[in-house]
Amino acid sequence: MISESQREAIKFEDVTVIIGLEVHVQLDTQSKLFCGCSTDHGADPNTQTCPVCTGQPGSLPVINQRALELSIRTGLALNCQIARYTKWDRKNYFYPDLPKGYQISQFDQPICGPGQLSVTDAKESFPPRLVNIERAHLEEDAGKSVHDDAGRAKSKIDLNRTGTPLLEIVTKPDMRSAEEAKAFLNELKLILTYVGVSDCDMQHGNLRCDGNINLHIDIDGETIATPIVEIKNLNSFRNAERALSYEAVRQFDAWQEDGKTIGDAPKRTFGWSDAKQETVPQREKEEAADYRYFPDPDLIAVTISEQQIEDIQSTIGELPPQIRERLKADYSLKQYDADVIVSQGRGVVDYFLAVADGCGSGKVASNWVSQEVLRHLGETETEIDQYPVGAEKLTELLKVVVSGDLDQTRAKDVLAEMVESGASVAEASDKLGIVKVDSSEIDSLCQQLIDENEKVVNQIKEGNDKAVGRLIGAARKINPNANPGAVKDRILAMIAGE
Repeated sequence: MISESQREAIKFEDVTVIIGLEVHVQLDTQSKLFCGCSTDHGADPNTQTCPVCTGQPGSLPVINQRALELSIRTGLALNCQIARYTKWDRKNYFYPDLPKGYQISQFDQPICGPGQLSVTDAKESFPPRLVNIERAHLEEDAGKSVHDDAGRAKSKIDLNRTGTPLLEIVTKPDMRSAEEAKAFLNELKLILTYVGVSDCDMQHGNLRCDGNINLHIDIDGETIATPIVEIKNLNSFRNAERALSYEAVRQFDAWQEDGKTIGDAPKRTFGWSDAKQETVPQREKEEAADYRYFPDPDLIAVTISEQQIEDIQSTIGELPPQIRERLKADYSLKQYDADVIVSQGRGVVDYFLAVADGCGSGKVASNWVSQEVLRHLGETETEIDQYPVGAEKLTELLKVVVSGDLDQTRAKDVLAEMVESGASVAEASDKLGIVKVDSSEIDSLCQQLIDENEKVVNQIKEGNDKAVGRLIGAARKINPNANPGAVKDRILAMIAGE
C-alpha cells in the first residue's frame, strides 16, 4: 500500500507516460465497403444510402475489393504481417447513427497483424522511438450525429457516411509523450498519403484518432499504474498533443489526491474541449465482451494469396523513411532539411530531385525549394503542380546562382518576376536590368572602393574582416549587378596584396 506521504513526494517528472493510439483512416474508395453507395463528401443528408448500408431486412452485403487492396497496401507500408485468411464479425451496440444496431468489423482475425513504424524528431526533442503496431482491421463507419447548437437539445442523423470503409490502426502503448504521439501521427499520415490509400483529410473525418493514456509510477522498485483513459475523436494532431499533455497532468494530480490505480477504477472515455482546453469525462469504456462479437453470417471469409501481396508490394515505391536517408546520403541534406522536403509529399520530392540533379547542388536546391517555393505554395494554398516555375526553369536559375554569376538577392528578384509573368531566366533578367559583370569590371570596382575608403581598408588590415561588409554595401549602390561574394573575395585578396 502506497501511503499518502509517499504519493505526495513523487513529482510529475518522475512518472512515465504510457500512450497508445487508435487511428481510423477512411480508405480512398468511390463506393462504400459493402454496397455501391458513393463515398463523396458534400451531398445532402441521407441521400447516399441504400437498403444494405442502412440494414434493411433481406439486404445482403458484398465486399469492396478495392478496400481490401488498400488495406493490404497500408499493412505492407507499415511493415505489418498480412493475414492469408481474414473474416468479418459483428460488433453489437446501440447508437442512433448506427441503423443496423451492429457494425461489421474484424475481431480476432484482422487483415493486418503486427507491424512497426519508426518515429524520429529532427529537432531531437525526443530520442528515436519504434512504435509497434498491434493490428489494423477493416470495418464500416457509422453515421453522423448533428447536434443542435441553439440550445433546443435536438439532434439530427445523417447516414451518408454509414458503411464507408475504415481501416483502424491500433498501436501498442509504446509512446512516452504527447510529442511522440503527434510525431507518430504525422509520420503515419505522410506514409498513408505517399502510398495513396487515403487523403487523410481530417476536416472531413477521413482520419480520426483516439488516444489511450495512463501513467506508470515507480516507488521502491514497484511499478504501479493509474487507470487507463481513452480520449475520443481527436480531430487534429495539435488537439491530440494538447489533450494527451493535459490528461497526463490531470491523471497525476488525481492519483496524488486519491491514489487510485488499475483495478481500482474502470477504464473511462474522455473527450477534449477545445474551448476549455481540457479533457472532459464521458462514460465508462466498454470491453470486448460488451460488444458481443460474433462472426457475420452474411459474409464469407477472405483468403489472400502470396501473389496478391507481391503484386501490391511491387507498386508501393519508395517510402518517406527511405527517401529521407537518400536525400541525406546522396544530396548532403541535414535531417531537418530532408524532413521539410519529404513532409510536403511525393510531388515536392520529385520537384526537388529534378532541380538538385539539374543544378548540381542539393543544398542550394533544398534552400530554394524549402524557402521560396514552399512559401509561395503556402501563401497561395496551391500544390506543386500549380507552381508557375517548373523544375526546368528553376534549375536554369540555380545554375547561374551556383556558378556565382548571380547573387542570391538578385536571383530572388528574378524568381519573383518568373512567378509573376511566367518569363524565362533571361527574359526576367532583361526586364530587371540584370547583366553579367565580368572580372575586369569587378577588379575596377574593388580598386575604386579601396581607394575611396582608407579607414575601412585599415580596419581590414588590422584583422577586422567584418568591415568588408561596408564596402560590399557601397559596391551594390555603384553597380547592383556586381556579385557580393565576388566583390568580397576580390577586395580581401587585393588588400592582402594577392
